[in-house]
Amino acid sequence: MAVDYTVIVVYLVGMLAVGWWGMRRAKSKSEFLVAGRRLGPTMYSGTMAAIVLGGASTIGGVGLGYQYGLSGAWMVFTIGLGLLALSIFFSARIARLKVYTVSEMLDLRYGGRAGVISGVVMWAYTLMLAVTSTIAYATIFDVLFDMNRTVAIILGGSIVVAYSTLGGMWSITLTDMVQFVVKTIGVLLLLLPIAVVKAGGFSEMKAQLPTEYFDPLGIGGETIFTYVLIYTFGMLIGQDIWQRVFTAGSDRTAKWGGTVAGTYCLVYALAGAVIGTAAKVLYPKLDSADDAFATIVKDELPMGVRGLVLAAALAAVMSTSSGALIACATVANNDIWSRLRGAVTTASGATDSDEERDEVKGNRAFILIMGVAVICTAIALNNVVEALTVAYNLLVGGLLVPILGGLLWKRGTAQGALAAVAVGGLAVIGLMASYGILANEPIYYGLLSSLAVYVIVSLATPATDPAVLAAWRERLAGRGSEPVSESVPAHQ
Repeated sequence: MAVDYTVIVVYLVGMLAVGWWGMRRAKSKSEFLVAGRRLGPTMYSGTMAAIVLGGASTIGGVGLGYQYGLSGAWMVFTIGLGLLALSIFFSARIARLKVYTVSEMLDLRYGGRAGVISGVVMWAYTLMLAVTSTIAYATIFDVLFDMNRTVAIILGGSIVVAYSTLGGMWSITLTDMVQFVVKTIGVLLLLLPIAVVKAGGFSEMKAQLPTEYFDPLGIGGETIFTYVLIYTFGMLIGQDIWQRVFTAGSDRTAKWGGTVAGTYCLVYALAGAVIGTAAKVLYPKLDSADDAFATIVKDELPMGVRGLVLAAALAAVMSTSSGALIACATVANNDIWSRLRGAVTTASGATDSDEERDEVKGNRAFILIMGVAVICTAIALNNVVEALTVAYNLLVGGLLVPILGGLLWKRGTAQGALAAVAVGGLAVIGLMASYGILANEPIYYGLLSSLAVYVIVSLATPATDPAVLAAWRERLAGRGSEPVSESVPAHQ
């Protein structure tokens, strides 16, 4: 394993070095939080694919393939569909808003009264998303070094917190590009063909496994529908995803670069399911489906290649974790703390250079604080699936309706948005307590109650001030604020 260890150590040291380099680029709030809003299509596509394809998509996707066969691809497939929908229909408008958080968008649309409560919900979502990714370090480091779970979480989490704190979105963008390349080589180009060959090819896999393993809908229609509600719609509204959209250098980059990333996710989904199916042929009696990835990597891959593929799994986890961490810190600082102290940041974020530098220090401090909170929470929790389900249920149940309603329905009001966030969020929490965290009912009924309250309260209250709507339309058209760093060429 010495060669494999060397590959992993070089990778981790490289992440820290990139973080240190990124610190030199992050001299303003815009550079630190959204990479100056000037990424070109290549970097944008790679980093967007990296953040949405995390440990759940890699280790969990292979596990679902082990359990259900090819239909196990649906979870990651719905993530790709959500990213495609976001990129094609909404990303250009979102990028033109020139904001930093989803809550700032809600303030713009509804007149400055919807941001605080939505910020709390979004903060809870991003915190839990970062926690689930951090928990996944334990699995990977256990495979690599037979390391204690707590030590593994602290080690992996500290590396992510370090490079995220140093350079903000610039460091995360650069490390995500490295992680995207490592994942592509490790999972798609190495593990996928090796796993299929070791299992005897597709003909042998079909001969060894039940026919339902090759049924595209074998996982069940209700499960697929739930995945669409949680993950496809979750991609449309998550702060971690929107913050990447804000980095796009142009409308075209946001639209077509995101479309490329979404298509990549569809391919990645199928690859994970095929790898899991091959693992079922090779190891039909594993104790847990989630062990399939680690087992096939340990037992079937040659020296060196094994280290690269494990680095790919680590890359998947770290990219999602760092993206969720900076999103969590951005929401905590800009949407919650700044409002509590009475210094609400204007939606344009336009400040002089001294204030910008102070804001960089503040956001850097919040990443460090949130990173410590994430590591401590991850140590206290065990169940990744339950934590991830809570995160997405809160996000979709509480924020989907007011966000999409604000983008699509001009009659929606601030009162309707606030009621939808409160009722939807509370309904999801209550139903999870009643039916169980993993039940489908919380997201079904939570969304319906949020939609009903939004429509009823909006129609029962005065329409949004025409001046607010006019300013909103100006921002959507890209005319409401001065573009950032127009003279600087987009990074490819």
